[in-house]
Amino acid sequence: MEFKPHKIEFAKEFAKLKNVPEILDNGYDSTPNPYTEKDAVEFITEVIGKTPEERFLIYWNNEIAGEIGITLKNDVFRLNAEIGYFISKKYWGMGLATQAVKKMTAYVFEHFDVIRIVAGVFDFNKPSMKVLKKNGYYLESIRKNAVIKNGKIIDDYIWVKLKDE
Repeated sequence: MEFKPHKIEFAKEFAKLKNVPEILDNGYDSTPNPYTEKDAVEFITEVIGKTPEERFLIYWNNEIAGEIGITLKNDVFRLNAEIGYFISKKYWGMGLATQAVKKMTAYVFEHFDVIRIVAGVFDFNKPSMKVLKKNGYYLESIRKNAVIKNGKIIDDYIWVKLKDE
């Protein structure tokens, strides 16, 4: 498993990987659904060129297998980053998310002025919770009825990794 930076020429493939109900159902509603090549181009244009890089494509056997990145917080939360990731269905169950979160967590603490990485996980996404737990994240809280996704009100599990732990 390796990370590579986003490039515009990967937009079509990236859109194809992301435009899957099981992927989109685990993300924020601000992500377009369906997710088109145009959406991918706009997203990639926004993230490329940042130094240090905040988002990466996850590769396995020279194929794009997913994506991982952070959103840096601001104001009183400026020492926090939110991590997000997805793995293509083709690669589920191979441990790629666990490897990617481990690598990204180390990268974030090394390259950014953050002391805390946060991941919000919808209550039905138990595999993602396992990935975070394997990487030393702990369940900080469960925000009851905090999310409305696909017309259902669900809980949001907040997982945290502190820099000094």
